[in-house]
Amino acid sequence: MIAGERDLNRAAAELASRVPERLGVLARLAYNYRWSWWPGGAELFHDVDPDRWERAGYNPVHLLQEASTSALLRAASDDGLIARAEEVERGIAAEMAARPDVRRGGTVFFCAEYGIHASLPIYSGGLGALAGDILKEASDQAAPLAAVGLLYRQGYFRQRIDATGMQHEYWVDTDPDRLPAALVTGDDGAPLTITVQVDGIDLVAQLWRVDVGRIPLFLLDADRPENPLAARWTTSRLYAGDPEVRLAQYVLLGVGGMKAIEAVGIDPETVHLNEGHAAFAGLELANSMVRRGLDAHEALEAVRRRTLFTTHTPVPAGNDTYPVDQVREALRPISEQLGIDPWELVRRGRTNPDDDHEPFGVTQFALHSSRAANGVSRRHGEVARGMWRDLWRDREVDDVPITHVTNGVHLPTWVGGPMRGMLDRHLGDGWFHRAADPETFAAIDTIPDAEIWAVREQQRAGLIAYARDRAVVDRLGRDDPRSYARAASDALDPGVLTIGFARRLATYKRLHLLLQDRDRSYGLLSGDRPIQLLIAGKAHPRDDEGKRLVQHLFVGKDDPRAAAHIAYLDDYDLASAARLVQGCDVWLNVPRPPLEASGTSGMKSAANGGLNLSVLDGWWAEGYDGTNGWAISGDADDDHGAQDHRDGLELYRLLDEEVGPQFYARGEDGLPREWIARVRASLRTNLPLFSAARMVHEYRDRLYGGDVVASVSR
Repeated sequence: MIAGERDLNRAAAELASRVPERLGVLARLAYNYRWSWWPGGAELFHDVDPDRWERAGYNPVHLLQEASTSALLRAASDDGLIARAEEVERGIAAEMAARPDVRRGGTVFFCAEYGIHASLPIYSGGLGALAGDILKEASDQAAPLAAVGLLYRQGYFRQRIDATGMQHEYWVDTDPDRLPAALVTGDDGAPLTITVQVDGIDLVAQLWRVDVGRIPLFLLDADRPENPLAARWTTSRLYAGDPEVRLAQYVLLGVGGMKAIEAVGIDPETVHLNEGHAAFAGLELANSMVRRGLDAHEALEAVRRRTLFTTHTPVPAGNDTYPVDQVREALRPISEQLGIDPWELVRRGRTNPDDDHEPFGVTQFALHSSRAANGVSRRHGEVARGMWRDLWRDREVDDVPITHVTNGVHLPTWVGGPMRGMLDRHLGDGWFHRAADPETFAAIDTIPDAEIWAVREQQRAGLIAYARDRAVVDRLGRDDPRSYARAASDALDPGVLTIGFARRLATYKRLHLLLQDRDRSYGLLSGDRPIQLLIAGKAHPRDDEGKRLVQHLFVGKDDPRAAAHIAYLDDYDLASAARLVQGCDVWLNVPRPPLEASGTSGMKSAANGGLNLSVLDGWWAEGYDGTNGWAISGDADDDHGAQDHRDGLELYRLLDEEVGPQFYARGEDGLPREWIARVRASLRTNLPLFSAARMVHEYRDRLYGGDVVASVSR
């Protein structure tokens, strides 16, 4: 039994004691997120009290703690609900019986954020969603893997857009006792803690455990009474704005995370650093080897041979750097324990080790500390090799030892119910376990056009019903006129071509292309072949340029064509993302190439029968084949103004001459045959290429297994 398992069982038993006896099965299910991608799992909690389920943020623990007595008694008397819950529990229990032993010979996965579920607010966007999908797929494959992160008491910021389109941020406290998590305790019943020297103090952190199917996720939490108030703030917010706080988070995540792994009895064969935030993890692993008698440099080399680093950032400015003196002081305690000069560690974080004016970079440090490194798409691998070539000046760009593993998405999480039902019928039960094999999807060619179209119609209708409600509430909340609020409710139409644009709002994502020519855009939206555009996303609190992108959208909101055909949905999160990717007909992505490392939202849309209209960058450069969506040039251009003008014109042309006509061209049977052919091609080609099943197989077989051992040390 791995540390924390008995604590989760105890928490489930305590919750069960507070609800009617027959609902004890739901209390037990609540403490493992496996319910969230088990067919019918979420519906169990929804059916207890639909309104409270939504108000509880889809958190099963919170639901059972707060649901009214009458709702709980009604659920307990529902024989059908109890029978379904017991069936799910039996299925999950059988799966958990095959849980691998991760204590020896497995992999420990480090990441600063995890998008496991909307009810666990420790994520901000794509990196976290990917990490969550990796854990879920590792669970499905019974991979020997454990994960480490931080428990942020305020998570990432929440977003409110005012009537001018200006983004306002606010934070909401998270009570961990209301999460599907348990505080890990030792044999004496006291919380298990680790101590890390940070900013001149001994920072004490406790551990929380979250089960993601078969995968234990350990989260460090500095909110302990032994710590000064400022130190307790270390794990308050994800990606804190203060660089000193972020550096403290990185030390806690890396050094403290490895201490935590040792404290719970795990000795990993492989350490996987997902981005550079946990780059210091190897220092503590080396320190444990030094304590066992190994020389410091031998220990660092041994750790390097066990470490894999995945980079997600295709621009140098996106990789965190810090003043050398600040990093030297931060790493002084661990360097003294290792018995080496802190300057030696500082040199590992530079492209030019002897350049005293160069700051310390966590990405360079991670590259120097890993036996293998990878980007997250084929093109990103090429970009990363060019970015970091100066670390290997004696090599040609193509020989820089950074490979790639293209991202994928966890299909059981993201595929909508109607689409899942159709694929189950035609591909056979458990098809997602075979998703890495293209032959699994050959039967897609035999699915009748009418069935594919019926699924797409059903999922679009579900999205539009959701978007109507959200848009009306958002507009009224901004104190917009009631006529503007009613426009969303009255005009959003489940039969209209629906395009989605939802992602982090950075300037390179080029949201402004959508309205570069406002009259032409509005004409397309409200013409004979109408289009409705659903937009969502957050700009970083300190990214003023990103915030202005949203304001640009709101300039023309008084135009009835915009009010009726464009809806901006506030506070984008995993729950709204799932609705959008399941229901949109077209997923739009127009980043400035080559700045898209991979992207995964378009993969999720494709898995639901949505068609991608994207720049040939990131994953779409591998996915597009001419029959399964539409593409805009991925060529780089230093003249950004000319590039934006050119790409904007091509976007309008595609929408006007290809996308709209194909969607609305109906035969006598009412079916858009050419459109359905593209949907079929997209499902057949993209599902196997961009599934998390393929991605995790690739990590395990190529990188965890050690076939790629190219040295990334100087």
